[in-house]
Amino acid sequence: MTEPNKLRLLPWSGPDGKPCYLSTDNRDGYMSRLADNIEAVQLGSAAQLLQASSATLNDRDVDPEELRRLAKELARALTDVLRVATSRGQLLAANEPHGI
Repeated sequence: MTEPNKLRLLPWSGPDGKPCYLSTDNRDGYMSRLADNIEAVQLGSAAQLLQASSATLNDRDVDPEELRRLAKELARALTDVLRVATSRGQLLAANEPHGI
């Protein structure tokens, strides 16, 4: 079984927004692959949103409500990207040999 410091932060939240973790020795298991796929979708969605946001931000006549919606979507995407980065950073650190 995985050591406690090698738990994988999953790309979704549990009840009350609390983080979810995966404990497994099988990085190719169903839940690991599911998490990898969801992370890929989240990163792709964030990239698409960032690209699409340029037009809205460059529009001098954009409706304030549209700007609020964009800000909420960007904040959600940033939250997802930060969770992916944290998870992957933890995985890298957990796989480093001790003493380096």
